[in-house]
Amino acid sequence: MHVQTYDLKQSNWGYNLGVIGVALVLTWIGIYKFTPTEAMLIEPLIANHPALNWLYSLFSVQAVSNMVGGAEIIVAVGLIVGFINSRVAFYSGIAAAAIFAVTLSFLITTPNTWKVSDGILVTNFFLVKDILFLAIAISVIERNKSQK
Repeated sequence: MHVQTYDLKQSNWGYNLGVIGVALVLTWIGIYKFTPTEAMLIEPLIANHPALNWLYSLFSVQAVSNMVGGAEIIVAVGLIVGFINSRVAFYSGIAAAAIFAVTLSFLITTPNTWKVSDGILVTNFFLVKDILFLAIAISVIERNKSQK
C-alpha cells in the first residue's frame, strides 16, 4: 500500500480547500438527510429518477434518505482520509463523482425543475452547485489515479 502525503505548497491550497469544502458539504447535507424534513424534500427527486425510484418499493422514505445520508458521510470521511492515503482518495473521488453525477441528473429527471422567470430559463439552483463539486471529485480521481 502506497501512502501519499501532500505538503501544503501554494499549488495545493486550492485543491485542499476544494476537497475540504466538498467533504464539509457532504457531511452537513448527509447529516441533514437523517431528518424527516430532508427525507420529504428529496422524495420527489428519487421517486422520479428511473434508476432510483425502486428504492421506495423496498424501503421507507426515511430509510432511503438515511441510506443516502450515510453514503454521503462515508464519502466525506474518505475524502479527508484521502489526504494521507491516495488509494482511499481515488475511490472516494469516484464515489463523490457518482453522487454528484446522480444529483445533476435530477435536473433532467425531476418534473418542474426548470421554469421561465422573467424570460430567463432557471432551475432549482441548489442542484447546480454540484457541477463544481463534480469537478473537484474528478480532480481527486486524477490526482490519485496512479495509486489505485
